[in-house]
Amino acid sequence: MNTTDSSTREIVITRMINAPRTRVWETWTTADHLAKWWGPDGFTTTTHEFNFSVGGRWRFIMHGPDGTDYPNHIVFTQIKVPELIAHDHGGDDGKVHFRAVVTFEEKDNGTLVTLRSVFPSAQDRDRVVKDHDAIEGGKQTLGRLAEYAETK
Repeated sequence: MNTTDSSTREIVITRMINAPRTRVWETWTTADHLAKWWGPDGFTTTTHEFNFSVGGRWRFIMHGPDGTDYPNHIVFTQIKVPELIAHDHGGDDGKVHFRAVVTFEEKDNGTLVTLRSVFPSAQDRDRVVKDHDAIEGGKQTLGRLAEYAETK
């Protein structure tokens, strides 16, 4: 992965959530909670493996509203409770498609969640945006997180 300036290779999505950081953290770090909100609007998620620890894996399938299945594989690379989760994210083939860092920042009476995904190249980033509508999908995913965490 290119380690120089990442601005052309990244997607950054933020969302203010009107819930305490401990609750938002719990909804992101527990398989039972993830199943209730993970993914863009209309998607469901089936988890096959979840080990929330550094080096641990989350293998899951996102089921699209059109019936298409999207196998995913995450390896957690850094965890700082309740502030940061870093992971390598790929398809079921185990190859890293991007690296992600999620931060949880206490602000006012809520939590600012920032999702930063860095791809190996600008072309990889642009392909995921075009082929999978990744920016809108990320916004919808954080919207579903907010809805779930705020009413849980």
